[in-house]
Amino acid sequence: MSTKRRSYEAGHKRKYLVVIDDTEECDRAVFWAAKRAGRTKSQLIMLRLIETGDRNQQWLGVADLMKAEAEEAANQALDKYAARAKKIAHVTPDRVIREGEPAEEIIKLIDEDTDIGILVLAAGTAKEGPGPLVSSLIKNAGAFPIPVAIVPGHLSDEDLEAMA
Repeated sequence: MSTKRRSYEAGHKRKYLVVIDDTEECDRAVFWAAKRAGRTKSQLIMLRLIETGDRNQQWLGVADLMKAEAEEAANQALDKYAARAKKIAHVTPDRVIREGEPAEEIIKLIDEDTDIGILVLAAGTAKEGPGPLVSSLIKNAGAFPIPVAIVPGHLSDEDLEAMA
């Protein structure tokens, strides 16, 4: 059972959660979420997920180095999209980096922050389908704790502006 959303209670503010990855269509999700957050006077949270590596004790030093490099890359991606959100809609997003299985970490964050009201993802434009994260979340959409907005990856800034 999910935690009650509190974004409209006194002292709270609705938040849009957007997952930041290395796909081309990620920019579409950021654009739409930033515009929506700006227009509705909401907050934007950007989540970057780091894959959990094999933590063999013998190679712990290497694993720690790999984790540090992954965190540095995550911060660079968040910097890039935070600047983009600021330029698009004058919003300064909150930033979260999590390590682990993506769907699990997304749900944990949603349960921890009761102001998160909408998860925003972008669908890929490739023939293979919308992408692994969208596909995995769609399978469990009926039991998901909040609405999920899936932004088509092919839409232009003008299209998204009109819909935000």
